[in-house]
Amino acid sequence: MTILSKLRCITIDVTGTLMAYKGELGDYYCMAAKSVGLPCPDYKRVHEGFKLAYTEMAKNYPCFGYAAKMPNIVWWKTCVRNSFVRAGYEYDEETFEKIFRRIYASFGSAAPYTVFPDSQPFLRWLRQKGLKVGIVSNAEYRYKDVILPALGLNQGSEWDFGVFSGLEGVEKPDPRIYEIALERAGNIAPEEALHIGDSMRKDYVPAKSVGMHALLVDRFKTYDAEEWRKSGAVVLPDLVAVQDWLSRDEQVPL
Repeated sequence: MTILSKLRCITIDVTGTLMAYKGELGDYYCMAAKSVGLPCPDYKRVHEGFKLAYTEMAKNYPCFGYAAKMPNIVWWKTCVRNSFVRAGYEYDEETFEKIFRRIYASFGSAAPYTVFPDSQPFLRWLRQKGLKVGIVSNAEYRYKDVILPALGLNQGSEWDFGVFSGLEGVEKPDPRIYEIALERAGNIAPEEALHIGDSMRKDYVPAKSVGMHALLVDRFKTYDAEEWRKSGAVVLPDLVAVQDWLSRDEQVPL
């Protein structure tokens, strides 16, 4: 009996597990500025400004403004404006509106993302084996409705259900996001479910805390990966290795 045969559901993280960002943040801010005839902002300053602005917005208006009923576009407009301001760039309202619209459209398309080549085959393999496949992501509605489909990861062929923080008002590492996933899978018992992600704090620990099995994918040879292994976590380099691991006999501990 394989490990897979003991499971009824697999949930999986998106960014860092199924896909990655392509290029640098500054590339998209630069293109947006150039589109209105302005010079590129400094990449490093913009990157640092964005990190500060995003952290502040996520703290003040978590889950992309879900509880505050803030429209998604307003959340991002505030975040992008603050990113520029913190980087030392201030534009008049008309200019900023044009720059922002370009940035918002870019990140609502497939352009800034690349899907790992093993992602689609792995998800399809799981569904062919009869498992429910769920996406669990700290992301807003455009991941579900636009970005994942544009990348060839479609509900109905690659995954069955999604739990996205911007649509639920709960975000990782809150264990409740995994409880929602189990409910959405059809009230599957946690011991019959496995979560796959790339973060010990956001994926592994909270999934295990609700009784699910969990493993970590370390695509980028993370510095902390050895510590993860020492703590008892299964850490694998990619989804090809995960498929192989799931296909082994059940002597391998979950």
